[in-house]
Amino acid sequence: MKRNFPLLIFLAMLSCIAGYMMSRSSFIGDIGMHIFYKEYTFLDIWWQGALAVFGVLLLLFIVHAVLQRSLSKAGARIAHVIGLLLALGGLYLTYHDFRHDFSHRLMGERFHIGFYLFWIGWVFIALSFLFRKKVPIEINRKDEVTQ
Repeated sequence: MKRNFPLLIFLAMLSCIAGYMMSRSSFIGDIGMHIFYKEYTFLDIWWQGALAVFGVLLLLFIVHAVLQRSLSKAGARIAHVIGLLLALGGLYLTYHDFRHDFSHRLMGERFHIGFYLFWIGWVFIALSFLFRKKVPIEINRKDEVTQ
């Protein structure tokens, strides 16, 4: 847990910034969100957006940690590279969507930055597990019977 604490603190701070930025949508984007996309109105309150971002990042962190512990070194490395590529792909597709979809473009740059920070958080998770040494699992063999 000590090795993961700085990363989790970083993810919490990144989530707070992302939640704040997502709550700062443009005036037109805010009106559109309240009229047409009511399921996203929770993003207007910064701590609710931050909690949502942190929850998803925490879930991704747990998935990477389970993969790190359960797979071999090479398998874990491949899984983390796949996670990294998915995060970078998501970052690119989000950027492309925000640039070419008119309703998303109206949300404003601050709103966009909040979503970019989510993908950057996943990139950091994947990179931290990719360059971390795998800790061997110790098994207690007290119950073995010698014959």
